[in-house]
Amino acid sequence: MEKQLAIEAKRFKEIREQKQFTQQAFAELLGVKSSAADIERGKTKISGEVVIALIEHFKINPLWLFGKSNRQYIDLEHTDVSPRVIAIDAQGNDSILMVNQKAAAGYPHNIQDVDWVGALPAFHLPLPEYRNATYRGFQVEGDSMMPTIRPKEWVLGKAVSSISEASDRKIFIVVLNDSVLVKKLQKIPNNVNKVRLISLNPEYLPIEVDVSTIQELWQVNSKLTFGIEEPSESTLLRQLQQSMNELKGQINKLNS
Repeated sequence: MEKQLAIEAKRFKEIREQKQFTQQAFAELLGVKSSAADIERGKTKISGEVVIALIEHFKINPLWLFGKSNRQYIDLEHTDVSPRVIAIDAQGNDSILMVNQKAAAGYPHNIQDVDWVGALPAFHLPLPEYRNATYRGFQVEGDSMMPTIRPKEWVLGKAVSSISEASDRKIFIVVLNDSVLVKKLQKIPNNVNKVRLISLNPEYLPIEVDVSTIQELWQVNSKLTFGIEEPSESTLLRQLQQSMNELKGQINKLNS
């Protein structure tokens, strides 16, 4: 009696044929140590390294590969980036947790720690813009978002559940595996696996990050500023120059 072929062997062959690879080319691409033919005949089991290669090259869902799911591909665009822990007050309303610069250094590593997150300072804003949604505040470090957002200012962000819901070219608080960044987010055409993070300060170059490294995403809708300063001399000169140009334009219209 012929041995029944394992489902992962059948689906391995199905992937190769879908992508139109020869057995030799497919084995070389995935780093198969024996041969693709041996896997397809069930003589060799699929190694963990080959599974990782299938994910990296084709976004194959490993649960589908082994017959545990009907979804063949991992949909990274809809990766869950909603907050892992939220704070609720006695009335059942979401509190706005505040993450200062010092806490931000440990935030990515404690993102699921209920006690750690619960110890963050919390407050409420009695404004309609902050109802029926979860918000969180983060203190900005560095000058990469100058002049719009200055160092040590606070930005308040609304929780976003997936990358697909993120509005392109808006400013976000991006919580990565090892850091918290405040950047303008730009989706990359024909590439749902990466996003581009852009600084407003032209001295900083854009960076691209894997969607899979984003733990949480918060769309910035406001900021808290303290110690408002008088306009600098250079700012006043620019304003004066702009006014002079506007006046010159009006005079030219009258003379024409």
